[in-house]
Amino acid sequence: MSDDRVHVASVEDFEDGSRVVVDVEGREIAVFRTDDGFYALSNYCVHQGGPACEGAITGTLDVEDGDLVYDREGEIVSCPWHGWEFDVTTGEHLADPAYRLPTYEVVRDDGELYVR
Repeated sequence: MSDDRVHVASVEDFEDGSRVVVDVEGREIAVFRTDDGFYALSNYCVHQGGPACEGAITGTLDVEDGDLVYDREGEIVSCPWHGWEFDVTTGEHLADPAYRLPTYEVVRDDGELYVR
C-alpha cells in the first residue's frame, strides 16, 4: 500500500459499534467505529486466513472483586471461523498478544474516512 491515504468510506456510513469492510489496493480492511473513534484492521486472520473482522463485535468479560463485569463493548471482534478474538483498537489477540492483526491509520477529513 502506498504512503498516500486511500478513501474507504463516509462517516455517515457508520453507526456506533459498526464496521465497514473495504478493498484497499487488493487488501481487505475493516474500519470499525467505537465510542473512541475509528480503527482499521486487516481482515485476514493470522490463525488460518479467515475473515477475521466479519464476526461478532462484542466486549470483554472480566472478574472484578469477585463479580463478573462486561466491559469494552464494541471493541472486540471474533473471527467467524474459529472464534479468535482481537482488540479492534490495537489488533492484538486477546489470549496471546504475540498474535495480532495489522492495523492501519484512519484519517478523518471533512466527513470522509481514509486509511494509510
